[in-house]
Amino acid sequence: IELFSITEVSFMYLMMILHTEVNNYSNYYVYKCKFTIVYLCVYKIESMHTTLVKNLYLESKEASLFGRYIHSLHIQPLLENLSGKFQVDIMGQSVNGLDIYSVTVGTGPKRILMWSQMHGNESTTTKALFDLLNFLSANRPETCDLLSACTLKILPILNPDGAKAYTRVNANGVDLNRDAQDLSQPESKLLRQVFIDFKPDFCYNLHGQRTIFSAGKSKNSATVSFLSPSQDENCTLTENRKVAMEVIAAMNSHLQEIIPNQVGIYDDAFNINCVGDTFQSFGIPTILFEAGHFQEDYEREITRELIFQSCLVSLHYIVNNNPDGSRYRPYLQIPMNEKLFFDFIIRNAVLNNEIVDIAFQFQEILQDGDIIFSSRIEKIGDLSNFYGHKEINVNKHPILTHDMVPVFEGYENDFVMQKNERILVNVTKN
Repeated sequence: IELFSITEVSFMYLMMILHTEVNNYSNYYVYKCKFTIVYLCVYKIESMHTTLVKNLYLESKEASLFGRYIHSLHIQPLLENLSGKFQVDIMGQSVNGLDIYSVTVGTGPKRILMWSQMHGNESTTTKALFDLLNFLSANRPETCDLLSACTLKILPILNPDGAKAYTRVNANGVDLNRDAQDLSQPESKLLRQVFIDFKPDFCYNLHGQRTIFSAGKSKNSATVSFLSPSQDENCTLTENRKVAMEVIAAMNSHLQEIIPNQVGIYDDAFNINCVGDTFQSFGIPTILFEAGHFQEDYEREITRELIFQSCLVSLHYIVNNNPDGSRYRPYLQIPMNEKLFFDFIIRNAVLNNEIVDIAFQFQEILQDGDIIFSSRIEKIGDLSNFYGHKEINVNKHPILTHDMVPVFEGYENDFVMQKNERILVNVTKN
């Protein structure tokens, strides 16, 4: 900590030179403690260079995993090919009897538990975890340092039945992220037992989020979101919550260099039935990761890289900075997620003699082993306070269904009609 005591006048001068004097520092705080005295506390954070992390991703990306549909058959060959430094175990079975795997690697004292695809249709983070495993397979200084300081246990697909069926819930129709207290499902019991046996110092709860979220009240998509979950009804800033916030702040600092103003946090309203809230209530710093939407990235390949980078940056931060929660405050500046986006908006359409906006949301459907996107009209009206990931202005022309009648909420099709021309209202997949 470098402490400066300066007058109010010289403080203004100091603020003018901050960018040249402390541009190597990640954060600084200013506290005005007396009328004429200002204390400036500057601290340096050990972080990874953006270019290095980008190059590590390009070297580590698992080419066999692509798109949205990822299930056990996709990852089994990858698990079998892991080197001897990895311990691969079958921890149990799902409702339908599919194996649930764990991968353990590292010899260090800092123990980090990660799990993905608790919701079967949220596969982006699973791809990123296998990119991370490829990175950990390499014999390079960054990898050796990390594995000598940490022991990682990774459950790449917690809900293999949901992954195969491409559903949020498991085979019994239960949302595993609302089963943390009842523990009614075999997958929930398995995760709890892994938590008890492994005794983690950190938990990474990896998910995917819908395209509807904005980073605050802005036209910026929440491409990546985080949360340090609450552990009581009062949302108390406990010490372990602050530790999780500090790590999130480090990831956000990195991501702002790549996707400025596209990181959000979730509402921290307490729900003890959620796994993150429960593990946080046990005193373990727990971080929720949410892989969101980047412009035109419906396969979530760009977001996949961002999750990989976030995981790597956070691990590096934990190893090199020993987070204790004292640097949590930048977390509080991350904007709260808002639901301000639709996938597609037609502006200024005529419907029943009124000028309206027409918003479409894409539905993800498993068909013949692939995920297709079907368009559905979600809302019609004045949508001036909402944004579309894609928008067109039809300049007061009528918009009709394929049967040449006025469109309506709930209408599903990949196109609508403007006069005799089709307007495609769906994503074009690569």
